[in-house]
Amino acid sequence: MAGHTENSITIDAPLDLVWDMTNDIESWPQLFSEYASVEVLSREGDSTTFRLTMHPDENGKVWSWVSERTVDRDKLTVRARRVETGPFAHMNILWEYTEMPGGIHMRWVQDFAMKPDAPVDDEWMTDNINRNSLTQMALIRDKVEQAARDHKDAAVMPR
Repeated sequence: MAGHTENSITIDAPLDLVWDMTNDIESWPQLFSEYASVEVLSREGDSTTFRLTMHPDENGKVWSWVSERTVDRDKLTVRARRVETGPFAHMNILWEYTEMPGGIHMRWVQDFAMKPDAPVDDEWMTDNINRNSLTQMALIRDKVEQAARDHKDAAVMPR
């Protein structure tokens, strides 16, 4: 069995703002609550290889891994994969952005499998990713929508 998750949220903000904020990897520690740091290792064209480090978990363990992420602005998609897979046999992620009434629909699809010797199985990780994705997406939505309001307010303020 392999793990598969699909989660989505609609963000009431302009496409450019949603795209720019969610794809600015260096700002992820401010956008996501789970990441302590991001280190960009290389950039080639539309692909970025980077190390993500999480805040310590409830047992004090710090998880870190290297991912490669490729953006396609024309198709409004991002494909990512873990290069250092850690407890995963593989981890592939697709982000899709769709303009719709009420904002930008952002969808994350994750396909993965845990290694046989991983501390958790595919089912546990599926549940964990689903719970965490909803939390992170709501946080991102709130931050992007606040940035959109701040930008709108700044645009109408007299100088």
